[in-house]
Amino acid sequence: MQLPRTDRRTLLGAAGALALLACLPARAQASRGAFRPTRTVRLVSPLQAGGATDAVIRPIAQKLADLWGQPVVVENKPGGGTILGTQAVVQSAPDGHTFGVVVSSITINPSLRSDLPYDTFKDITPITQIGNITNALVAHPSVPASNVKELIEHAKAHPGQLSWASLGVGTAGHITGELMARRAGMQVTHVPFSGSSGAYRELLPGRVHYGFVVLESALPHIKAGKLKLLALTDPRRNKLHPEMPLLDETLPGLGFASVFGLIGPANLPPGVLTALHADIVKVLQDPEIAAQLERQSMAVDGSTPAEFAAIIRREVEHWKKAVKESGANVN
Repeated sequence: MQLPRTDRRTLLGAAGALALLACLPARAQASRGAFRPTRTVRLVSPLQAGGATDAVIRPIAQKLADLWGQPVVVENKPGGGTILGTQAVVQSAPDGHTFGVVVSSITINPSLRSDLPYDTFKDITPITQIGNITNALVAHPSVPASNVKELIEHAKAHPGQLSWASLGVGTAGHITGELMARRAGMQVTHVPFSGSSGAYRELLPGRVHYGFVVLESALPHIKAGKLKLLALTDPRRNKLHPEMPLLDETLPGLGFASVFGLIGPANLPPGVLTALHADIVKVLQDPEIAAQLERQSMAVDGSTPAEFAAIIRREVEHWKKAVKESGANVN
C-alpha cells in the first residue's frame, strides 16, 4: 500500500504536516517490540556532514534520542561511493545500537563495483524508507534549451562541446547521464564532483553546461534564474511539484525511484527490528520531521521492512540494466 502524498499547495507549515500525518496507514501504527536502547546509539551516514540528508537525519536522531532517553550520535563516514558508511553498519553488532542511512548507491554499487565488501541482500536488514530524494536535470541559462528534447538537439548539433556534472562517479546522476547520452546519441563530457558544492561552482558560472543535482539544493538557483530546470528524474510526476516535467517523458525508462532509508546489520533479532521500525516511524510522523522532509521536497514514506527490502531489490535490477546499457564505470 502506498502512502498518500500531499500537494505542496495544500501544505501550510505544521498544519499541512499534521494533515499529511493523519493519512498515514495502519502499518505506521504497528505495535512496537519490547526492545529499547540502553546506551548510546550510532546512526551512521555514508555522506558528508552538512548536506541535504544531514538536514533530515539529524532532527530524526534528536527525536529518537528524546524518545529513547539515550544519545543518538550521527556518525558521518563518507567515502567509497557510500561503501565505507554501509560497511560500518554491516560490521556492527546486531543489537539495535547501530543503524545507518542508505541512499541510491546501495542499489547501484552491486552492478558497478566488483570489490564490494558486503552482500547487499545478505548483510543488511532493511528497516524503512524515509522518503524519496528527487534529482533534477538542470542547465545553465546560456544553454539554448528549455526542455530535454531541446538539450539533446543542441548537444547533437555541437558534438563534443558540452560538458555535464554529476555529484560523483557511481551516483544515480552519473549512471542516468551516461545512459541519456548513449540513448540520445550525444557526444558530451562527464565532469564528476564530490558533492553539490563543487558541481554548483562550475554550473552557476556556466563552465559546465548542465548536470544532475538534488532538486532541493537546486531550487534557490532555479528561482533566482541562475539555472534552468529541464526535468526531474522521478518515475512519476512529483506530488509536491506536479508542474515539473520528467526525464522519463522524453526518454522512457530513465526515471528512477531513489532510495533514502535506514538499515541495520544482518541477523537483527525480529523483536529489535519491530521496535526500531515502530519508533522510527513514530518519529517520522512528528509534524516537525514531516515539515523538514517537505522542505527537502520529500514526503514521509515510512515503509515496512519488507516493503523497503522490495524497493531495494527492484532498484538493484533497474541499475543493473542501466549500468550495462550505459557502459558507465568507476574508473
